[in-house]
Amino acid sequence: MTLIEKNTLIVKSVAHELGFDYCGISKAEKLKEDEVRLANFLNKGYNGSLGYLENHFDKRVDPTKLVPGAKSVISLLTNYYPEQKQRTDAPQVAKYAYGQDYHDVIWNKLKKFLQALNEKIGEVNGRGFTDSAPVLEKSWAERAGLGWVGKNGLLITKQSGSFFFIAELITDIELKPDNPFVKDYCGTCTRCIDACPTEAILPDKVIEARKCISYFTIELKDMLIPDEMKGKFDNRMFGCDICQDVCPWNRFSTPHHTGEFTPINEILEYSKKDWDELTEESFKVIFKKSPLKRAKYQGIKRNLKFLD
Repeated sequence: MTLIEKNTLIVKSVAHELGFDYCGISKAEKLKEDEVRLANFLNKGYNGSLGYLENHFDKRVDPTKLVPGAKSVISLLTNYYPEQKQRTDAPQVAKYAYGQDYHDVIWNKLKKFLQALNEKIGEVNGRGFTDSAPVLEKSWAERAGLGWVGKNGLLITKQSGSFFFIAELITDIELKPDNPFVKDYCGTCTRCIDACPTEAILPDKVIEARKCISYFTIELKDMLIPDEMKGKFDNRMFGCDICQDVCPWNRFSTPHHTGEFTPINEILEYSKKDWDELTEESFKVIFKKSPLKRAKYQGIKRNLKFLD
């Protein structure tokens, strides 16, 4: 067994020990096709007010600009599909936000991952990312053989669907790359496109952010949501799962086993009246570790009012 093969086995073993559901490896190199695709997306203004997507363009398509000397990109998936669901008569919260903020949970795992590699392999330099830096996560996951990007723009695994957080560890060690996932198993299915109430899903796996319910309920910082969106949110208060809920591949989704993602009781139990009567003081206590704090109390209240 070569040193590269040995180190690759160590990486896969550590990923399993830390509770990641999938681990794949790809060579750290410039994403030339994504460079063209991202440029077209930005030129058409599909990012809306998400100006940060225009920043650090060169770093988004070249991992060696993020981590000098980078040789490998380790892609990791963490299941967040919940066993329990919200009551259907309440304003809906995206499933990824049922528990603690995934940024904090997965970032801690990535730090442990890098520490373990230093102990088992030797000096390893690298950086971990989870939706927190200019990294094209879905492209790397696809290159690492973990799944394909569906028509809804999300990574879909053939075994378990799409309810996963994606993370990367970009390192300066040479590892054996996995075979990229080259087949698209969406076929002729258009359920996600047909079900999107705001018509945010465009052809060629492009999502027009400025039409997406998640964009309006989380990212949009204006206190007013455009009137033309009235009545189109399907009772979605924070984020949206419609395109995942209708995806046939998610019939294979199974409940996660990550304690930090256990649903907050209030998210499962609150009625419309409970949400309407929520005070700012209670919001700060109940959702202290929740992704809902990203929209802030004022944003949640704005969203609730828009659903009336």
